[in-house]
Amino acid sequence: MANHTWNCNKVFVIGRNKTGTTSLAQVLVAMGYVLGDQARAELLLDHWARRDFHAIVDYCKQAEAFQDVPFSIDYTFQIVDYAFPGSKFILSIRNSAQEWYDSLTRFHTLLLGKGRLPTPDDLKQFPYRYPGWLWKAQQLVYGIDESTLYDPDIYMQHYEAHNEKVLDYFKHRPDKLLVLNVAEPTALQRLSDFLQRPIPLSHMPHLNRSA
Repeated sequence: MANHTWNCNKVFVIGRNKTGTTSLAQVLVAMGYVLGDQARAELLLDHWARRDFHAIVDYCKQAEAFQDVPFSIDYTFQIVDYAFPGSKFILSIRNSAQEWYDSLTRFHTLLLGKGRLPTPDDLKQFPYRYPGWLWKAQQLVYGIDESTLYDPDIYMQHYEAHNEKVLDYFKHRPDKLLVLNVAEPTALQRLSDFLQRPIPLSHMPHLNRSA
């Protein structure tokens, strides 16, 4: 019989980017998990857009913990849940959709370094991953165009809808999902209890902050 031990004990952080996912990744590494390479994962965005999950599932066999694109966007969490039984999922959240949107736009403003909210042309030219990746991600994830980039209603609706989909999907398996706000004082302890692993950190790290 084939050995399928790689199917078990993976951890997927499935909250939207800018919900503390980078900080959670550092905590998971401190807990002993092998973290997936984020650059490789983000380059699977086109596969996600085609709903071709074979490459994403293959990628997940190489590590134990994962966060951000494509795990922070719809459909991926359902597929990896099926492909890797025994996995656990963390829905990282902010205090509100507005707080999340403000963090996202601040981060993009700082990332491009022009002292203002990026334009479509800014994103098309910026060489993150490859020129145009940031623009493509906004289009594919949020369904925007040149006239609706950073439209707060569109972005916040997507944030709330994603969280609702996750909660609905796991509503009859609460042992598989932890909803976590990393800003809460009990976040580390709740994470330790959920994963049943000690955390060798005294406080939650705050990485990739946009404030």
